[in-house]
Amino acid sequence: MKYAIVDFRTSFEEKNNLMNLGYEVLICPPSDLLYEAVCGHPDILLHIISDDTIMVHKDINKEFINKLTSMNFKVVFSQNSLEEKYPYDIFLNSVNMPNLFVHNLKYTDPNLMLYVKNKKLINVRQGYTKCSTAIVNEKAVMTSDKSIAKALLAENIDVLLLPPKDILLPGLNYGFIGGCCGLLDKNTMAFYGNLNNYLYGNEVINFLNKYNIKPIFLSSGKLIDRGSIFIIEN
Repeated sequence: MKYAIVDFRTSFEEKNNLMNLGYEVLICPPSDLLYEAVCGHPDILLHIISDDTIMVHKDINKEFINKLTSMNFKVVFSQNSLEEKYPYDIFLNSVNMPNLFVHNLKYTDPNLMLYVKNKKLINVRQGYTKCSTAIVNEKAVMTSDKSIAKALLAENIDVLLLPPKDILLPGLNYGFIGGCCGLLDKNTMAFYGNLNNYLYGNEVINFLNKYNIKPIFLSSGKLIDRGSIFIIEN
């Protein structure tokens, strides 16, 4: 079975489109430790370590833990508790690639570091690293952050650097490219919103075409940052 972990504010249309694609939708339980704009964002509340292991923030809803374990996923916990004020909300918000781990390493959760210590660790200034980065494949990413782009280009990763803004994030000025999408499989990327309504949509479409990835639009409006779409399978 394939599951899509999403923010609790994901619209009926977006959830229905994911279900029509064959995914069971799992609502990531929001945290009252965070401010409202990001309180349900999966990329802040949890981290996909591997195909069968998920790290969640230590105070997450117990029913969600039971749901994951009943589906035979291994659930492990952060050492830190989330706090509303930056940088105490970023400790799981990192980019985890097959051979690289990218984050503001000063604030990465110690328990998460135990799982990635054998990868090449790349330190960047941007704490909201996963929000800022959409992984296309193990050799390509899209990001709106110059420090991430510079660091990954040095690792021979193909980077599409996008200007910030023109992505909605209710409650804040704007959202990020990583938070409005997610790979469904190696040839498909789903977006909250439609790239045709994004200032840099053509650049994104061309970059995805380069890697034979088809964009799927879960809704028809502007792109909206809901904190990444995470796909897990059992």
